[in-house]
Amino acid sequence: MNASDDTEVSARLDAVRARIAAAEARFGREPGSVALLAVSKVQPAELIRAVHQHGQLAFGESYVQEACDKQALLADLALDWHFIGRIQSNKTKLIAEHFSWVHGLGDAHHAQRLGAQRVALGLAPLRCCLQVNLSGEASKAGVEPEALPLLLEQCSAIDGLRIEGLMTLPAPSDDFESQRQPFAELRALRDQLATPEQPLATLSMGMSDDLEAAVAEGATMVRIGTAVFGPRSKY
Repeated sequence: MNASDDTEVSARLDAVRARIAAAEARFGREPGSVALLAVSKVQPAELIRAVHQHGQLAFGESYVQEACDKQALLADLALDWHFIGRIQSNKTKLIAEHFSWVHGLGDAHHAQRLGAQRVALGLAPLRCCLQVNLSGEASKAGVEPEALPLLLEQCSAIDGLRIEGLMTLPAPSDDFESQRQPFAELRALRDQLATPEQPLATLSMGMSDDLEAAVAEGATMVRIGTAVFGPRSKY
């Protein structure tokens, strides 16, 4: 990677961080209360390395084998890997072994497999966000809101997992108030289900086009790909 490319990486990352900070200030959030998860799926390892050199530690991947290949190339770096894709039963062992977070847990069967495999590997509990399908789209993963309490109860009882909070992937919208609505719904669900023992402190919501709306409604982690890495191109 040449100096010009590195300058672009730095500028994009600085711009995203500035957007997050501005949203925190605008909506009365504590400075630094919203973490950036850099979504690095279909981005090359060298670009992830460049982003890391500017202080980014957490990266999100959706394709298990692609992620494992990149992790091998970046094994010299202390990176925090988050799985944000659709979970497949035949890939749960790799997810349990190679990731510290899972953002799209929406099935008790997958939860059982991940927890058992995590325990068998002798690793610390896998940190999980339960995915809620607020749009009702059949193409979207996650549980319907009314099924969330049962899933939370089931997953909370599984050794090898630690339920950190909730995640959603709403339908796209260009209208700011429309963007805020599903994020407000997710926050309300969290507030209903949180307990002192299980505060569900993480709200994983918001992407490049709607991060301000997510921060307005309580996001603690935004998942940003294009705005950090530029347009995706399969490497």
